[in-house]
Amino acid sequence: MPTRLRGAVLLALFAKTTTMLDSLADYPRWFVVACGTIVAALLIWVGMKLLKLALWLLLAVVLVIGLGTAAWLLVK
Repeated sequence: MPTRLRGAVLLALFAKTTTMLDSLADYPRWFVVACGTIVAALLIWVGMKLLKLALWLLLAVVLVIGLGTAAWLLVK
């Protein structure tokens, strides 16, 4: 096979791919909804954990800056 045709043959192999919506149509609707619900719940849970971490970091920064400023004013 000539070298210049290898890319075209490889492209032709990947040209006919199944999309995600086509593959989801093969499953029962209740199963797709149940999996979507579980994924959404997991995403919300991860978001809550990240928000909790961000709030703790913000609290620590506020305490360090506030106490540092109070100490600096006391010494000044």
